[in-house]
Amino acid sequence: MTLLTDDGAAARREVRPEFHVLKATPANVHWGYFDAARAPALRVKSGDIIHAEAITHHAGDAPELMMDAAIIALYRGVPEADRHPGVHIMTGPIFIEGARPGDMLEVHYLAMTPRFRYGANLAAHWGHLYREFGERERVTIYRLDRRALIAEAVFAYDYPDKYTTPGRIMARDACCREPALAGVRVPVRPHLGTAGVAPDAPGRVSTIPPGRHGGNIDNWRIGAGATMYYPVAVDGALFSIGDPHISQGDGEISGTAIEASLDVVFQVFLRRDFAFPSPLLETPECWITHGFDDDLDGAMRAASLEMLRLLTEQLGLRREDAYSLMSVAADFTVTQVVDGRQGVHARLRRDLFPGEGK
Repeated sequence: MTLLTDDGAAARREVRPEFHVLKATPANVHWGYFDAARAPALRVKSGDIIHAEAITHHAGDAPELMMDAAIIALYRGVPEADRHPGVHIMTGPIFIEGARPGDMLEVHYLAMTPRFRYGANLAAHWGHLYREFGERERVTIYRLDRRALIAEAVFAYDYPDKYTTPGRIMARDACCREPALAGVRVPVRPHLGTAGVAPDAPGRVSTIPPGRHGGNIDNWRIGAGATMYYPVAVDGALFSIGDPHISQGDGEISGTAIEASLDVVFQVFLRRDFAFPSPLLETPECWITHGFDDDLDGAMRAASLEMLRLLTEQLGLRREDAYSLMSVAADFTVTQVVDGRQGVHARLRRDLFPGEGK
């Protein structure tokens, strides 16, 4: 099941999508926030395909490796005073014609291509073990091998003061660069750390905590081939993407992933044939629900209740049967512990059900 009714499948076959390109320019981004009152950067219809640029707010950690003329112009075009209350550069918002509160926005992520061969990881003051490292912050720069889909650290440096200004550009000679992680390779899995619709709230809503609108979920499985379902809260949905990564572990323990700009291709559909109250992830192998709370116990409970909801309301299981299945087959994992509101996700294999999976 792809959460698609027969009527929905028939309607989708009739779609003639248009293709749109959305560049990350000062006019087309909002730095650090979602805002239901912000004017759209692009208007599309259900079924349309968008090629959008997602730019990392960490490009300045190694500007000679992670910035080009367009990114330099973007950084210069958004004053530091306008980068708040969060930190992520969000491309959008995208207005989907006909979207209204109560709808679901289905987003098929089709491709995520790194813009450069380099990305930055920060051991930050919001990292889980900041005190254990003497309250020092450290940047590690990784190089991507596109063919092998691995990344290796090329150098690291201690951040000279506290990392408090989003998008600060670090001069190459301002720090001592040291070798790091010699011979160690990590898997490359490009994904979006932050994406979502505008919340129904006045003013700016920070991009840092995740929530029912999506936001900073930081689940590395939200990559090419995945489908996300976001509950629409305002007219037009006002969907935005940002916080691109090329690799991350569950937990994101130091504070960031390997932050690196991506070119993202995705297709959007409006759905009115089902409802779900929180961001729902579907991959070719799994269904994944998310829970968020100020502590991990609360996040675990929320992810559990959302998986129970999926199994009963969407897959038709009895409540008691669903609870048993969750205990014997669902995997519950810490998504992240560094975004203020912590995250847990519940993953269940689709091939447990007849006719599902690959």
